[in-house]
Amino acid sequence: MYRVEVEPTEKLATAPLTLVPSYPDLPMEEVYPRVPKTEIAEVYLREAGKGRVVYFPWDIDRTFWEVMCADHGKLLRNAVDWAANEQRPVTVAGPGVLDVTVWRQKDSITVHLVNLTNPMMMKGPFREFIPVGAQRLRVRLPEGKRSKKVQLLVAGGAPARVEERAGVLELTVPSILVHEVVAIDL
Repeated sequence: MYRVEVEPTEKLATAPLTLVPSYPDLPMEEVYPRVPKTEIAEVYLREAGKGRVVYFPWDIDRTFWEVMCADHGKLLRNAVDWAANEQRPVTVAGPGVLDVTVWRQKDSITVHLVNLTNPMMMKGPFREFIPVGAQRLRVRLPEGKRSKKVQLLVAGGAPARVEERAGVLELTVPSILVHEVVAIDL
């Protein structure tokens, strides 16, 4: 982990994440934190006008990429959610690892789901594709809009069974081998 020593320009009310200084990883009887708590902030949160800023004085993105610690992923996700300060346009729940991209146009929303589930996910080319099971999508529709047509394009344009209520479209994609495209006409 690479850190930058920083000093806040304003007094922080509270540091939501503080540094745990490193300690030996061997021998086993020496594996314990030497300092129980510090006040060294490892994330800074700030509201500036209508915007929000999250600053990590360390390379959380590279660290997450290299070690795939679930806590780092949650921290990144929560930081983006806080900074965005609005509901996510799409949420996906299901097994596996997916890359999710949303493309919105005047009269449509397109959701690309790319299946990255593979032991070689971080190591270069995949040697095989491992299908994932059902993915439950929740798509937030633009205010005042309703879906006219929803189809799964990779599945041959098959119409999707959807439920729509309170401006949220819910549907299930049965399975994804490599890629699926959910096309929503508004």
